[in-house]
Amino acid sequence: MKKRIFLGFLVPMVAVAFLAGFSTAALAAKIKIGGIMDTTGATSDVGKDYAIGMEEAWKYINEQGGINGKKVKYTWFDYGYRIPEAITKYKLLKRLRSIVIMGWGTGDTEALSPTVNKDKIPYVSASYSAHLTDPKKTRYNLFFSSDYSTNARAALTAWLDKKWPTKPDYGKRKPRFACAYMFASPYCSAPIKAIKDHAAMLGFEIGPDQDVSLFALDTKSQIMALKEFKPDVVWHGNTTMSVAATMRDAYALGLGADFIINNWGFDENLPRLAGEAADNLVVMGATPCAFFGQNYKNMDIVVRTAKKYNPGIPTSKRLIRTIQAWGDALITWEALKRADKAGDLSGPGIMTKGFETMRKFDIGLGASPITFTATDHRPTTGCLIQEWKNGKFVEVERVDLKKRWPAKWAKEWLGW
Repeated sequence: MKKRIFLGFLVPMVAVAFLAGFSTAALAAKIKIGGIMDTTGATSDVGKDYAIGMEEAWKYINEQGGINGKKVKYTWFDYGYRIPEAITKYKLLKRLRSIVIMGWGTGDTEALSPTVNKDKIPYVSASYSAHLTDPKKTRYNLFFSSDYSTNARAALTAWLDKKWPTKPDYGKRKPRFACAYMFASPYCSAPIKAIKDHAAMLGFEIGPDQDVSLFALDTKSQIMALKEFKPDVVWHGNTTMSVAATMRDAYALGLGADFIINNWGFDENLPRLAGEAADNLVVMGATPCAFFGQNYKNMDIVVRTAKKYNPGIPTSKRLIRTIQAWGDALITWEALKRADKAGDLSGPGIMTKGFETMRKFDIGLGASPITFTATDHRPTTGCLIQEWKNGKFVEVERVDLKKRWPAKWAKEWLGW
């Protein structure tokens, strides 16, 4: 009788222990990915769509079996574009045992870089700062896109190739170039040294920079200062809202310059916000991937997933930012699959057996093929430049910097 009572007590206990162990094992089988996004701060005009796209991408990845059958648990936080908040969220995601973190801004990514590299946690960011591409300095920082300096050099090259020869003063004098961006923003200022170096190399006369806030709605004083220099082309390094404000004032005040724009200021919202200025100025931008819905490989997957998980957001309102989020998610997915297949999902394993094994990896979506090596984390060697013309985005030129300046690409431009 006592034996039966004991067995009757033991069997449920064993069952509970087994189920508890099973739950723990099931939980442990999930691969934890963290995210730090800006949906309320200074760059939320582009950050919201990126955050939505990132979440959709990981849901799709789980639909496809996750990482070789292991599902992903993706946990993300808004940090309001505040560096101290990003550091706090990073520490939390580390405590949650995230093996990769999807990051956002340049200021916070660069501030976290020493910690990330000490912790050996791959940090796949929406900051494309060239400062993050030298593995000797920032081994664990990655992104899928051409970096900001490559974007800037490519945009200025494309303008000189395609637009300057159409100007009345072509052949009579040097083209004049100036920059407008928020001086205090690490993102906005990241490629300024590179684009000025490129302008000098190409023979431009370089004018004074203009400080334009990311929150700017009125830029008349900056446009009047630019008018004194009379630039032929202006590089704008901000995000969409303040770029649009600058374009409106430039058009209204008759600046007469063309605009070339970093990728975070050049999207589907720009012509909507800039209005007639976008239709009457030459407006070109760096596009590391296709715009939402353009006819490129894998775009149908992105559009279908967006409709499935966020049917309340019209696809006509979605942006290239969603595609950029997918770009970072897709290279991370591939790196994790490769590292997992090699039996090593540690940080160093994900890096050496995952990311750094990629050679001309094609994610589709209009992006350039992606390569990472142990000595060079610049994902691509150039950038596609497009312009807003006759109510749509059209290709201007795909500039391959490595092909045009191989010695400088190899020996001078890494990391800045």
